[in-house]
Amino acid sequence: MSRQVFLYDPPDRFVAGTVGLPGRRTFFLQATAGPRVTSVALEKTQVAALAERMEELLDEVVRRTGGSAPVPAVASAEVADTAPLDTPVEEEFRVGTMALAWDGDEQRMIVEAQALVELDAESEEDLAEAEERLLQDEENGPPMLRVRLTGAQARAFAKRALDVVNAGRPPCPLCSLPLDPEGHVCPRQNGYRRGA
Repeated sequence: MSRQVFLYDPPDRFVAGTVGLPGRRTFFLQATAGPRVTSVALEKTQVAALAERMEELLDEVVRRTGGSAPVPAVASAEVADTAPLDTPVEEEFRVGTMALAWDGDEQRMIVEAQALVELDAESEEDLAEAEERLLQDEENGPPMLRVRLTGAQARAFAKRALDVVNAGRPPCPLCSLPLDPEGHVCPRQNGYRRGA
């Protein structure tokens, strides 16, 4: 079966968002162009890592080019996207591997999210070989979302993604674990229930 690549070059919109209540949220990356909408599910930690690495890469581009690259230092309020995900949110796949790159010729951030794949292997060496073959197989690999963003779009994505991640349940002031509305069993309180 040939690889399915969802390519957005450029997208009309590329955002991270959630479905569900804090504590039970499902995180998505969603790209749109005209009537096309692609939504892929991923973990909260993946969203946070993607946003943080994107910021780091953009900062490095600015540093290496001496500020000549079309990358704003901070996300502009003019391109901020606070709208909810486009509905219906239909998961194309669950993300396993992500990659970031900067195309210096086109001055674009490239974001790739590849579907999670289960690999069977007898040893660590076999597993490493299978992973390498999978990553190199352009024709028959797992489904992939590939998005090419301007510097301004990338900054706006990263800011929103971090805002979405931080919009969850507040942390317990003692142990930093998330507080549920009815409280939680705090390990620092030897198991006594702490109210929100």
